[in-house]
Amino acid sequence: MTQKELYKSLTYERKNVYEKLTDEQKQEMLAFCEEYKTFLNSGKTERECIVMAEKMAAENGFVNMDAKKQLKPGDRVYKINRGKNILLAVIGSEDIEDGVNVIGAHVDSPRLDLKQNPLYESCDLALLKTHYYGGIKKYQWPATPLAMHGVIHTSSGEKINICIGEDENDPVFCVTDLLPHLAKDQMTKKMTEGIEGESLNILVGGMGIYDDDVSEKVKFYILKLLNERYGIVEKDFISAEIELVPAFRARDVGLDASFVGAYGQDDRVCAFTALKSIITTASPKKTAVCVLVDKEEIGSVGNTGMLSRFFDMTLAEIVHKIKGSCDLITYNRVISNTACMSSDVGVAVDPNYEGVTEKRNSAYAGKGLIVMKYTGARGKSESSDANAEFVYQVCKILDDNNIVWQTGELGKVDQGGGGTIAQYVANMNIDVIDCGVPVLSMHSPFEITAKGDIYMAYLAYNAFFKCR
Repeated sequence: MTQKELYKSLTYERKNVYEKLTDEQKQEMLAFCEEYKTFLNSGKTERECIVMAEKMAAENGFVNMDAKKQLKPGDRVYKINRGKNILLAVIGSEDIEDGVNVIGAHVDSPRLDLKQNPLYESCDLALLKTHYYGGIKKYQWPATPLAMHGVIHTSSGEKINICIGEDENDPVFCVTDLLPHLAKDQMTKKMTEGIEGESLNILVGGMGIYDDDVSEKVKFYILKLLNERYGIVEKDFISAEIELVPAFRARDVGLDASFVGAYGQDDRVCAFTALKSIITTASPKKTAVCVLVDKEEIGSVGNTGMLSRFFDMTLAEIVHKIKGSCDLITYNRVISNTACMSSDVGVAVDPNYEGVTEKRNSAYAGKGLIVMKYTGARGKSESSDANAEFVYQVCKILDDNNIVWQTGELGKVDQGGGGTIAQYVANMNIDVIDCGVPVLSMHSPFEITAKGDIYMAYLAYNAFFKCR
């Protein structure tokens, strides 16, 4: 063996995805990403993502689990929680007490939510008050075309779905920004203070009904339009969930079209690849489970987040329908033998901001799936920190299936950090590790991912379901 060969055998080097792909795989990757862009355009809220997931599941032989009294190997079932979660399972041939293979991702993304009493008039303009959701840079949201999505429950008991701003003939909405000529004071503030949360108000109207008996003429006209089009009154905002999201569509980025640029790729890039993986899984040995959850961006709380009982209640129901019963000992055995890929995005090194990352231990766009042993902030706070045995097991599956992958962490040790659903899965006594797609411009209105990394995530999740 030459010194060069010895050096290569002893050292670790990241590989570029595109070096490894065959021409056939490149074509499959491009087709896969076109389908992914369609998913992004149709699923801009957590509710819409679950609608898409159910549609894709039904088209591929999955049935609602409530319709099944018993489950046997090969059965394909799903269960939905409050329109914001879905769990899909393909029943394996092995005893479920040997554990299941889980891939979990989240479908919520940072955005602007309407407050419960949002509509007001000022300076002969009608505006809507918002409360931002998740970790955003507030300065990125003004002067950006926004679409309105959500549901309203009217006082008459009717549920109305709202989607305004996605069709090219629709109006869009916007948070206005201050002109540079008058921004002297604003420009001297810290970036965190330049745009205040209470200033993220949505412009919705400026044409009033000019009647002497009406005091708020523009607000009145907006309410009149809403009532005529949707049958709602102002009080109905109280029982509504309305989200403002970027109105633009997913696009190819770069002269070589090697990237996908879109809103909401954190974490819908992992949700879509996980969903496609379970759909294309047939006859697994261990039962395969994909769970898509809500509320990760605000701590995985609530009855639709990973901290809810939805996952373990549904898993217990699966065990019961397979075995005819599910006592605590049996369920504990299932959980203890279960393993999970927490499918969430990670930071990609940005050439414009290299200083915040420790490059030896950070991920790069175009170099494959990220395997993150831990996330958290600073001293690994809020991290599950996967054990060495499970890290080895996952990495061996990836290597054995020719998956291009890399390690990564969320920036320099004292720079900041963040978390995923992994810690909450680990708290259930499940082996779990974060495995996802590197992202540029994360949490911005226009996030960027490499098509090769998206494709590798899909192949990796397939391999996990098949080989563990």
